[in-house]
Amino acid sequence: MKRVLLGAAVAALSATAAQAQVSGDRVRIGVLNDQSGLYADFGGIGSVVATQMAVEDFGGTVLGKPIDVVSADHQNKPDIGSNIAREWFDVQGVDAVTELTTSSVALAVQEIAREKGKLNIVSGAATSRLTGDACSPTGFHWTYDTVALANGTGKAVVAEGGKTWFFLTADYAFGHSLEADVSTVVKEAGGEVMGAVRHPLNTADFSSFLLQAQGSGAQIVGLANAGTDTTTAIKQAAEFGLTQGGQQLAGLLLVLSDIHALGLDVAQDLVLTTGFYWDMDEETRAWSKRYQERMNGRMPNMVQAGMYSAILHYLKAIEAAGTDEATAVAAKMREMPVNDVFAKDGVVRADGRMVHDMYLARVKKPSESTGPWDYYEILQTIPGDEAYLPLDQSACPLVKG
Repeated sequence: MKRVLLGAAVAALSATAAQAQVSGDRVRIGVLNDQSGLYADFGGIGSVVATQMAVEDFGGTVLGKPIDVVSADHQNKPDIGSNIAREWFDVQGVDAVTELTTSSVALAVQEIAREKGKLNIVSGAATSRLTGDACSPTGFHWTYDTVALANGTGKAVVAEGGKTWFFLTADYAFGHSLEADVSTVVKEAGGEVMGAVRHPLNTADFSSFLLQAQGSGAQIVGLANAGTDTTTAIKQAAEFGLTQGGQQLAGLLLVLSDIHALGLDVAQDLVLTTGFYWDMDEETRAWSKRYQERMNGRMPNMVQAGMYSAILHYLKAIEAAGTDEATAVAAKMREMPVNDVFAKDGVVRADGRMVHDMYLARVKKPSESTGPWDYYEILQTIPGDEAYLPLDQSACPLVKG
């Protein structure tokens, strides 16, 4: 009896010790993204809902402590995003800042998280610099990046004969990275980049940029932008008769909500790269149906599904580490495989890149679609080690030693 009582006491003390390792007696996750601008459908409130679903599916507590989710709109401005992140870390006890659509904001917040000894997980931003020269021991890039987009859409378009390119590029970190990474793929395949024009974020009138693209004579007009910048450019290109004149558009970053906004009449036959599609199997359909019920009929895109995966993995890592301390949790995140509705046998590398399969998809014609949100035909699975930059080519200082 004494031995049983002693064992129970030790177990109780161990549980108490584990609980004591949670700072502030709760785990607090901050979702920081664009909730009112051109990327509001890209991640937005949908990413907050996906985060809440992950917390609920995990059980609502970790190491016996509650899990809170807070969110804010960074308005696509690095200074606003940085101020929110500092306030969250310093005053509100936020343990991890997540989502971070908009690469300039993501790069700024990742540096703040590094300084503060906190953790950040990026789902929405694309720049490959996050796991390259700007990598962080406590920074993670989850859903996709500009290299994966280049190795998916870029390679596919070149393989189909698109050898000469002109880029319409969003003039900030994301657009620059995407243009550079796709240009590399084009040139390696023997193609030619004939020029580029950079446009401000949230551009309403693409006419002057499209005229330059037409004047270039390039076969492919690569849209190195995202959100409403991409959908606006595609709509106005149709009005300009760009494709009727023999040029082809390459939407280098398109998500499901973009196709929904464009409609199949406009978007049909576009080729894109995605990390997730709701209609891939029974598991993705079941999870997406739950999401849809909470989002007034909208299906998740890859950014939102990636958030669900990232948060689940983060909470599992806290549980495995027995603490929410960022360095210990980061080590567990790299140690554990990722298996969920978003990724199977995903691997988190030393540079913070979560490597998982990507998918090349074609947008269906209206006659091929069987109903709302039935938009993609999956053409090809791109294995993770082919989609992402090999680790031995990384500029990340964490992998150089």
